[in-house]
Amino acid sequence: MEVALSSVAAGGGRMTDQLDILWGPTQLLNGSNGDDQTVGLSLDRVMGSGFRSKTSYLFARIDIDIKLVPGNSAGTVTTVNLMSEKQWKTHDEIDLEFLGNLTGQPYTLHTNIFANGSGGREVQYRLWFDPTLDFHTYSIIWNSDEILILVDNKAIRRFRNHWDAGVPFPVYQPMRLNGVLWDADDWTTQGGRVKTDWSQAPFIAYFRNYRANGCEPSGFVWVCGQQGAAPGGGDWFDGGAAGLDDMKQQEQLREAQDRYMIYNYCTDSKRFPGGFPTECGLA
Repeated sequence: MEVALSSVAAGGGRMTDQLDILWGPTQLLNGSNGDDQTVGLSLDRVMGSGFRSKTSYLFARIDIDIKLVPGNSAGTVTTVNLMSEKQWKTHDEIDLEFLGNLTGQPYTLHTNIFANGSGGREVQYRLWFDPTLDFHTYSIIWNSDEILILVDNKAIRRFRNHWDAGVPFPVYQPMRLNGVLWDADDWTTQGGRVKTDWSQAPFIAYFRNYRANGCEPSGFVWVCGQQGAAPGGGDWFDGGAAGLDDMKQQEQLREAQDRYMIYNYCTDSKRFPGGFPTECGLA
């Protein structure tokens, strides 16, 4: 019997070695050594812009540094996500969307998780810093046990695999990283009441230091779910989280929930008058 193999791919270095520019106006800024490369995605009245990773993964740790659109960014959305590429109605997706705002008002980090086409798992946060002044690191850890979202290596959200309880979880479809800057002023800022001020265009968000440590499936995708399928993969693959001990991770998640969370679908009784989704009652 032929055995399918998987490999670990590590990122870093030149962004264009790891990413394909898909559409729209972009900037490529090279550091003095030629390897420290920054990608600037741009949005104007005509179009936005986007990139995606050359490689798809089935379970990975993804890190990328982002400096968001400064000033009046109302109506704009800067997105990084992992997304599968097959039929939309059964797609998987792990979403981080940064919702622009008026000058001096904070960004909202909007997170969502889709599995087998089922989404609606929105949790939102106010960041505890100004994400337009400097680069900050945003991370997704995705393995067969859980999805963890981190900001500057601090855990803010965990979504566990409760497949045995009937909760969809992305375990079968490889996903690629996507980065997009786009306009969504019908809903982004204050529920769509504040529109994009196109006199401020072009809007630009910068991305650098993309790192990917993941399992690249070859043949049978289930190989990526086996123990040892990602040699050297480290804590992210075996169910740990960014090298954090569980107590510290729990403290970080509690802090994010208590201090920075502004919306959680699991507490929205108006949205779910007949009872919350199954996963909301599971640890």
